[in-house]
Amino acid sequence: MTGAGQFGLIVAVIGLAGTAAVLSNRLSARLSVPAPAFFLVAAVVVAQLWPRAAALPATTVERVVTVALAIILFDGGMHIGWRRFRTAAVPIVWTGIAGTLVTAAGTAVAAHLVAGMGWHLALLVGTAVAATDPAVVFSVFGRREIAGRTGVLLEGESGANDPVSIALLGSLLAAHGGAGSIAWHVLGEFALQMAVGTAIGAAGGFALLAFMRRVPLPSEGLYSPRVLAGALVIFGVATFAQGSGFLAVLVAGILIGDEPAPYKREIERFHSSLASLAEIVAFVMLGLTMRLSQLGSGSAWTAGLALAALLTFVIRPVLAGLVSLPVRLTVRERAFFLWTGLRGAVPILLGMAIVESGTPGAARAYQVIFVIVGFSVTVQGGLVPALAKRLRIPLRSIEPEPWSLGVRFSEEPEGLHRYHVAAGSAADGSAIGDLPCREDVWVSVIIRDGVLVTADGETTLQADDDVLVLADPDETSALERFFTS
Repeated sequence: MTGAGQFGLIVAVIGLAGTAAVLSNRLSARLSVPAPAFFLVAAVVVAQLWPRAAALPATTVERVVTVALAIILFDGGMHIGWRRFRTAAVPIVWTGIAGTLVTAAGTAVAAHLVAGMGWHLALLVGTAVAATDPAVVFSVFGRREIAGRTGVLLEGESGANDPVSIALLGSLLAAHGGAGSIAWHVLGEFALQMAVGTAIGAAGGFALLAFMRRVPLPSEGLYSPRVLAGALVIFGVATFAQGSGFLAVLVAGILIGDEPAPYKREIERFHSSLASLAEIVAFVMLGLTMRLSQLGSGSAWTAGLALAALLTFVIRPVLAGLVSLPVRLTVRERAFFLWTGLRGAVPILLGMAIVESGTPGAARAYQVIFVIVGFSVTVQGGLVPALAKRLRIPLRSIEPEPWSLGVRFSEEPEGLHRYHVAAGSAADGSAIGDLPCREDVWVSVIIRDGVLVTADGETTLQADDDVLVLADPDETSALERFFTS
């Protein structure tokens, strides 16, 4: 076979693998198993049957997955947005930091007692698996979205504890000396990474937003890549400044999420698609680093499954449950929140960092972490929809809208807003004439179940309606309260 023919065959195989990965989301929705589970398992099987396909340098895998996670966190921040984040900002920060620390400590104790690891290695493993993955959590629901404060808290905690775990593990790997000096070094490095990451993320987010709004580009297709490039700049600058680049892009995404900007809807769709691709790439590349024959050695299976069961049924429910007590949740919401702390790509990436550090016993620790993640995305993740139904957690269906009707403006339309009628809000069941604003307000479009509804003063709004409103900017606050629960 010629060189060109061989290259074409490789491209075709990659394309077929990508198509299978995309179609696996249909299987995921049918079986209620997170799509990342299929990516991970398929990659492990390929690595076992075709070892040459898995001959990737560890450094390459780490760098590619790191960039993929940065893209996923930036998109997650934009999905949350500042308006949603501020409704649960304190609980998100509290559970993201304190919940991660206690989960890491509890898992470290279990790894020492159950898996027989030394204290240092056990602490590294506990820190690695303390992070949860928002992409895994929400891939379970497919076209459904967790409504209310629980969904915001889950998304926010999953996004916040990734930078916390990554920063904490980096501090632990860099610490040397006695117990006292190690503790102070870890605390100082951790605080530095969090502070620098937050500061650069906030500054970079505001700068990028101003850049998006004030600097026009000659082509519509350039606006989305510009935002991506800006997010990568924020990540790189924060990392270079010894801060958490992951926290920086998350903060920047949150600040940009709700703000209007030219071609904002196209930018959001671009980054959502890119984040889905990044998720596939991350799990496939991480899966290629493991072989089934490796898992069968050194009691990795038994130790990993034992730790996974303890983490799922004891450590997170008890320790993270105690941390979440100050958070205002019902018993059902709290139970669902504690169960849906699913592990994903970040623990495996951190496991690779442990191996790269040369810590004694790191190879077995990586295998144990891999088993924990596999258990979490398949068994624990597969039970999430059934638990949500059992606990009667409110889920909002998001039907696909392949057809769009849009209006373009050369300048930003002042006072034009799109609102979603939340169930139980003042707008739910109210007529348009009851809007809390002056008579000059104009409701131009109502979208209900994907269909346009005629709007007049007598039209009654219903939950899940999308409403396009033109009103005086001074009345924005009153309208937001009217449409939100």
